[in-house]
Amino acid sequence: MKDPYEVLGVSKNASQEEIKRAYRKLAKQYHPDNYANNPLSDLAEEKFKEINEAYEQLINGGGTAGQSYGSRTSSSYTGNASGGNFMQIRNLIQMGRVGEAEQQLDQISTRNAEWFFLKGTIFMKKGWHQQGMNFIQQAVNMEPANPEYRAALNSYISQTQQYRNVGFGMGASPRGVGPCECCQGLICADCCCECMGGDLISCC
Repeated sequence: MKDPYEVLGVSKNASQEEIKRAYRKLAKQYHPDNYANNPLSDLAEEKFKEINEAYEQLINGGGTAGQSYGSRTSSSYTGNASGGNFMQIRNLIQMGRVGEAEQQLDQISTRNAEWFFLKGTIFMKKGWHQQGMNFIQQAVNMEPANPEYRAALNSYISQTQQYRNVGFGMGASPRGVGPCECCQGLICADCCCECMGGDLISCC
């Protein structure tokens, strides 16, 4: 793996705040959503993964930000020996192996923003939208300046709103069905029956 300081473009003496600031800038620049239907999408996705790996190693993997790259052990990158690491879980989610991703995630004891984001993403993949949004919202609350978490939350909120609007457009009424609508429906049904030789409402 490349030197994470080099990937993020910061010095080895950079503070955690400087590392976070560099990560947010690069994550926003190379986020896959910015390269949809773009021939560079594969390269951008690979770069995005690389940025996340570097950030996880320097911030979420333990140790101080100024610690030299060469002195870090492989276990500090995995985050938890029994549960693997967050990048492995991201890859599993992208491959559609959601169950395996969730199993590994649940074995990680560190409940940071990344953990809540991945848990929420897994729930969304499983169709548990409300639970998923709750977990992603928690990730945003823990790291409000993270562009990836916030973009995902806004995207899911927008999709949910669109589904509701489509539902209303197909006949669902946000205020329910009143007596006038019921009468209109019965009269229309009676007219249809009479056209076919029957009679739904004898008094009409």
